[in-house]
Order: sequence, then structure tokens, then C-alpha cells
Amino acid sequence: MPVVINVVGIVVVFVLAYFSSLDRKKIDLKSIIIMLVLQFLITWIMLSTAVGEQVIQAVARFFLWLIDCSMAGIRFVFGNLVPKTGQAPFFISVLMPIIFIVVFFDILTFFGILPAIINTVGWLLSKLTRTPRFESFFATQVMFLGNNEVLAITRDQLVRMDNKRLLTACMLGMSCISVGVLGGYMQLINPTYVLIAIPLNAVGALMMTSIINPYKVTKQEDIVYKPSAEEKRNFFDVITTSMLTGGKMALIIAAALMGFTALIECFNSILNLIDHRVSLENAFALLFSPFAYLMGVPPLHVFTVAQFMGEKLATNEFVAMARLNPILPRLDKHTEAVISSFLVSFCNFTTVGIILGSVKALFNQDKTAYIAAHTWRLLASGLLVSFLTAMVVGLFVW
Repeated sequence: MPVVINVVGIVVVFVLAYFSSLDRKKIDLKSIIIMLVLQFLITWIMLSTAVGEQVIQAVARFFLWLIDCSMAGIRFVFGNLVPKTGQAPFFISVLMPIIFIVVFFDILTFFGILPAIINTVGWLLSKLTRTPRFESFFATQVMFLGNNEVLAITRDQLVRMDNKRLLTACMLGMSCISVGVLGGYMQLINPTYVLIAIPLNAVGALMMTSIINPYKVTKQEDIVYKPSAEEKRNFFDVITTSMLTGGKMALIIAAALMGFTALIECFNSILNLIDHRVSLENAFALLFSPFAYLMGVPPLHVFTVAQFMGEKLATNEFVAMARLNPILPRLDKHTEAVISSFLVSFCNFTTVGIILGSVKALFNQDKTAYIAAHTWRLLASGLLVSFLTAMVVGLFVW
């Protein structure tokens, strides 16, 4: 029965996407089916085959190695604040490694290694999914680089495109993550679900945008911008900027975690004056409980899962993961799989603001007004992608 409910949930996601569509007649059904099959294939390979398990373990070990390397610099600065045994404070063990991880991947970008991977994956994705090359490359880039960064580096091409393609780019950005935070995620939830959510979100984002904002492009329009050699910066400038960027990212996340956690506690204290059972988490749970149920979550855990879904939307994924981590041992495998997969994306109210701010800074008033008019579609596409990723993963974990 839970499997049937999980399948019904996937159908509901597509129905909601269909009714959110700007032009239902232009939806390419064949492309949607191909992408859904691709999601199932990716999930099966990664969760049900020896090769997939080995790949996940290899990537997880790679990120653990990056974290170990970062700890050398962290111990130099923080000294005795980093314990030799046991878990270090959250700021030190989870957020500080972000600095080195950002630097490491920026070095890979400088030497053309990461762009080569992105170009290869983007080309394959375009061929497999029948989506335009630029959109496929953009979806691949946001898997690694984050939303506002990709909007900035593709600005020269987006500025020449019509508003609908910019809207697609912004919707794709709602379902992304950044490699800089992967190490932090892997210390809070099972690395398997972090790594599987990345490709599923990319394919799912292409799927949802193809339904919600469908269009055709000509061969002349189906191009991908490549930066010239003159645009490359000095190596030491790159790593210095990366270190500062990683430091700012860690501090911003820390500030958000402290602020939002305190804000939630403040709201709950006020609401408790009305009734001790009333809380912000419970309000979110009422809203998201139907979706948690459609994920095949046992009735016992539906309310709890819905709370974490709501927390992620209102605050960010780190807040939700940090609060989820202590109760993971009490959850069954399926529940852990769906909520962990759901949380791996930047989709929340704050990200909508970041994307709108980036669009306003990078493009003209006409494009900004168009994206602002479709703000709810940005949020809807991001949520539907997260629901779909969680439900697809859930079908393979019981």
C-alpha cells in the first residue's frame, strides 16, 4: 500500500505542474517521459547496483578527504577549540570546511577540469532529454556552482534571450545546491541521499520547467556561451577570492542558522502563550502533511516529516538538517530517505529573494518585472522538484 501511495504522489506532482503551466499545448510529452525514465534509471543504478554503491562511496570518501584537509587549517586557527576526539562544535566541523572546499573547486574551474565535466554532462543531458543545449548546460552548472553564480556567468547569453528562457534559468536555480556546502550536508544526513539528490534535482528541474514553462528554440538560438581567454583571472587572485567567498558563505550560513533558530524559538514562545500545543513547526506540518503522506511516509512520522519540510521552506536546508540529525536513528529507512532527499536543495523563500535580487542587478527592468510577476512559479517549480526527487528515491528504499 505505501508503494501505491508513493506512485500516486508522483502523479500528483505532475498534475500540479501541468496546472501551473504557462502553455500546456507546447509540453513535449515524449521528453517528459524520457526524463522520468532517466530519473528512475539513475536512482536504480545508485541505490541498487554494486557500481552505484561504489561510486557513492568513492565520492563520499573524496569529500571526507576534503574535510580532513580543511581541518588542518581550522586547527591552526582555532587550536584547542578543535577536540582531538569527538565532535567539534557545528561552526567548526560543518561550516569552516566550506572555505577550503570552495577554493578546491575554484582551482578545478581555473584549470578547466570542472568546466570539462560540466560541458560533458550538459551535452549528454541535452541529447538524452531533448531539451535545448543552454538549458541543459545551465541545469548542469547549477548542480555544482549555485544559482546567482550561474546567472552571473551566463548573463551575456541570457541578456540576448527572451524572457521565457530567463524564467526557466531562474526556476532551474531554485533546485540547485553548491559544491561548497556538500561536505556540511554529508555530516548531517546520509551522504548517499545527498549525492543521489544532485542529479535527480537537475533532471527533475528540467522536467518541471519543460511542463511549467514550455517553448521551442531554433537551431540558431540553441547555443552555449563560452568565456574568452581574456576573461580568465590570475591564479592567486582566484584562490584569494575563493577563500574570501568561502569565508563569507560560512559566516552567512552561521548568521542565518542563529537568527532563524532564535526566531523560531521566539515565535514558539509567543504561540505557546495561546496554547502549549501551538508552534510554528506544527503550522508548517499541517500545510505539508498531505505531501508527506503522498511520499509513502508511515502515519506515525507524517507530522514530523512535514515539520522539517516546512522549516526548510521558511528558513533553509541547514536549519532543517541540523534539527533532523538527532532523530535520524528513530526513523525507518524509507522516511529517512525521502526527507533527506527532499532537503538537498536551496529551495526556500530566501532563495527566491536572492534570485530576484540577482536578476535586478544583472538585467533590465523589463526582464526583472517579468521574473517578479512569476515569483510563485519559481517557488512552485522548486518545491515540485524536491517532492519528485524524494518520491522517486522513496520508491527504491523500504
